[in-house]
Amino acid sequence: MTISTVPPDRNTSLSSMRYDPRLQVETRSDDLDLTSGLRLIRRRVVMIMAIVMLLMAVAATVISGLKPTYHAESRLIIHTPLATKLGTDESSRNDPLDATSETERLLSRSIAERVIRDLRLNEWPEFNPALQEISPIDKIRSMLRGWIDSEKPSLPIRDSIEPIIPKYYKALRVWRDGQGDVIQIGFDASDPELAASVPNRLISIYLEERKDSLRGRVDAAEEWLLLRIDEQMGRAKAARDAADVYQKTTDVVASNDDDQVEQIKSIMELGERRTKIEQSRAEARATITALEAADDPSLVLQNMVIPDSIGAMQRELRAQEQDLERLLETYGNTADAVVDTRAKILKSRTDLSLATDRYLQSIRAKLAALDHEDDAIRSALAAAHEKRTRSALAQTELARLQHMADKEQTALDKLEEQRRGLAAQAMLPGAELEVLSPAAVPLAPQGRGRLFYLIGALLASISIAVTAAFVVEMLDNSVRSFDQMAGMSRIVPAGFIPHLKRKDRRDPSMLFGSIQDGMFDEAIRSVMTSLKQSNGGKLPNTIVVTSAHSGEGKSFVARSLAIDLAANGIPVLLVDGDLRLGNLDSFFKSELKQGLNEFLCGQAGMRDIIHHHPSGIDFIPAGNASLHRRVRLTDAADIVAMAASQGQIVIFDSAPVLASADTMHLTALAERTLVVVKWGKTSRRAVEFCLHQLKTARNAEIAVAINNVNPNKHAMYNFSDSELFASSLRKYHEFT
Repeated sequence: MTISTVPPDRNTSLSSMRYDPRLQVETRSDDLDLTSGLRLIRRRVVMIMAIVMLLMAVAATVISGLKPTYHAESRLIIHTPLATKLGTDESSRNDPLDATSETERLLSRSIAERVIRDLRLNEWPEFNPALQEISPIDKIRSMLRGWIDSEKPSLPIRDSIEPIIPKYYKALRVWRDGQGDVIQIGFDASDPELAASVPNRLISIYLEERKDSLRGRVDAAEEWLLLRIDEQMGRAKAARDAADVYQKTTDVVASNDDDQVEQIKSIMELGERRTKIEQSRAEARATITALEAADDPSLVLQNMVIPDSIGAMQRELRAQEQDLERLLETYGNTADAVVDTRAKILKSRTDLSLATDRYLQSIRAKLAALDHEDDAIRSALAAAHEKRTRSALAQTELARLQHMADKEQTALDKLEEQRRGLAAQAMLPGAELEVLSPAAVPLAPQGRGRLFYLIGALLASISIAVTAAFVVEMLDNSVRSFDQMAGMSRIVPAGFIPHLKRKDRRDPSMLFGSIQDGMFDEAIRSVMTSLKQSNGGKLPNTIVVTSAHSGEGKSFVARSLAIDLAANGIPVLLVDGDLRLGNLDSFFKSELKQGLNEFLCGQAGMRDIIHHHPSGIDFIPAGNASLHRRVRLTDAADIVAMAASQGQIVIFDSAPVLASADTMHLTALAERTLVVVKWGKTSRRAVEFCLHQLKTARNAEIAVAINNVNPNKHAMYNFSDSELFASSLRKYHEFT
């Protein structure tokens, strides 16, 4: 911006004073611009400090409510009882204890309830929500929840253990040390003695619970075994009774080897006797057959075993025959000795035949007796075999029944043995504990102190605040420099207008009085100089002052331009071109009733609407806003012509471009258009659209002035005109 301290001449060429903004040198994307970051922090230091203070207030409230936490820890190893490993039978040995399962037992609900009751954790506010004071955050959360949910939240019951259980488990930690069997039990509490009491008490309760659990299991198993034993005793007694009844009903001697031997011996004797009878029968049949078939029995008898009497008779006959042969050798057949011998031989043969017949009859009688005896022996042998078979079957069935009785008795003995084993196990502990290090009362609280958390909260708050500042800066698309409009064609930078205090903007006397010699007056002169430069070195006869939106200070700038021209002796006519919302009459406190609306509607003449202010400014108010729809803007050319004939510069305080189409009609009549952009508020997109609309109405260069500039904040940006504005400000302060 260029600040001139000499009042500009209306007809003097000021081409050398044209503002030409330098393009901002962009930083490469791979370079770290620390200066830009520091400037951003300087620009947003108020926001950063506010966020830091807000976050620190919340953090300080939370940290002040923190209580020191003490941590006590116990280390132990759980073993299987040694007595259970001393049995000689491998099947009687129990499986080794699983450290993971025992860890879960330490975390069981029953142990937790006993620890809470024994140590009275329900009397500690940190574990009993009913004893805790409701924090403001919880009250706000409950209130918000009440707006969403119509049901009222249930209040914690003072004597209930359910709300304490989650707090207890949150403070308790039970874990294994690596892959070993060492189990660690830790507990956090605000009281160091309580922190040490919980692990130690938990261990003792665990042993009691383990013993009671084992005892309960043993009792249940023993009860089941007793039922099984009663059932097995009934089955064993039934098996024994069945064997006894069978033995009595069948009259069988159970497993008597002597009786079996006697039966076998009797069968063998009967078999031998039958064999001898068969032999005797065969000999008798052979003898009978031989005697019946032979013509001379004496010859057959020579080869047989015969009785002694028959043998004597046969020997006597043989001797007589030998004597006859000797006599015949000596005597003849007629000799008396021969005849007598032959008579004796005949008699002997007759006697031998009779004896042989009697012998044959005796043999036949003997054969009949042998047949009868064979039948008797065969019957006896069959009876013996049948008896032997029945005895064997009875012995087999009896042996089966006795085996079943023995089997049931064996099962009963095993059950009795198991019951005795359970009784022995009931006397043993459920588990053996080796406490490596009991929980001791901690001497210092766990974790960091409040100062550490405050410092951490401060660093986190600063990080969040700086991040928020960067996000806000990234999302900020408002216009703060002409460098941001360098890509917009056919615009003329008219300079910066510093901001005034609100009371100065609202008090017209400040504009007409002492502030004219201030920095604001220099900025207004610079804008006027830029308008003159863009108009070929001469002040334009007609100027339209507008903006993209309302509230950007275009009316204030238009009135300041009029005051500046009047102060330099240049005739000026200020026209309120905002036909609906114009308030120029209230600014000059004229309380006029007619204005531009009445003139454009034909209800008033030109002289009726022009009013003169003591400061030398002629002005036309907006008039009745209700006549806006019936106006003819083409009649505004008469005002321009009239002012030109009187040598006045017409300044139209027009409506915002994006709020009314009247501005495009006025810019068609004016020589120059000045668009006022509010520093740090008007977006670049709104400026682009506004300029596009104005260029459509009139293809000419448009002057742009940035209003409400804070010099100190503007100097913190990395724009090319930041230092220019700051240096001008320093020179002005040195001059004043």
